[in-house]
Amino acid sequence: MASKAASGNKARIHIIYYSMYGHVAKLAKSVLKGVEASGAEARLIQVPETLSKEVLAKMHAPEKDSNVPTIAVGGGGENTISLEDALVNCDGILFGYPTRFGGMPAQVKAIWDATGGLWMKGALVGKPISVFVSTSTQGGGQETTILTGLTNFIHHGMLIVPIGYSSPLSANMDAIHGGSAYGAGTFAGSDGSRQPTELELNIAEHQGSHFTQIATALKIGRAALPPKDANPPDAKQ
Repeated sequence: MASKAASGNKARIHIIYYSMYGHVAKLAKSVLKGVEASGAEARLIQVPETLSKEVLAKMHAPEKDSNVPTIAVGGGGENTISLEDALVNCDGILFGYPTRFGGMPAQVKAIWDATGGLWMKGALVGKPISVFVSTSTQGGGQETTILTGLTNFIHHGMLIVPIGYSSPLSANMDAIHGGSAYGAGTFAGSDGSRQPTELELNIAEHQGSHFTQIATALKIGRAALPPKDANPPDAKQ
């Protein structure tokens, strides 16, 4: 069933993520807590896997959470959601993914490469988006993984919402932790054995709350504008 942007002042936020070993999935659940605590409707959505089951087995990747719907590009299936529904029918998007050599993984890039039709319609113009990530090490791309993905969002005319240092947790120097001014993050370790810490999960929860407050304010502000100015400008004009 297709979702729609929430009516009234209550925002609808989609938390879309790709997680091979579960680290980003754990961050996503903390982001969800922050979104819901700020009074918005929230929905978890998974990016589809592009690797075969044989390859995933060799990589010792666990099964995906079958309870979370997956984006279906070019076709449906059990517990799936269309690309347009996932990206368009909401008031804001929190996107999470692990690094691949300092950038977004191919699975996530495939999603954005499939948005040409939405770009032609200007369907994502003015929609707020924020990103959270996982890397293996401190120098493994906590910032660049988000930074290099911004080109996709910018070309769609989306509104990028970083967390900056809106929470003192981000500046904590008492423990090694992921995350940056660009967004929440975790370290998986070179063998993937490290799991998100309480501090990292709390920063992710803060990101969900911080983003939701901005997306809600934007929704309310647009609703207060005269009708012709209430929506983002038409990309064809």
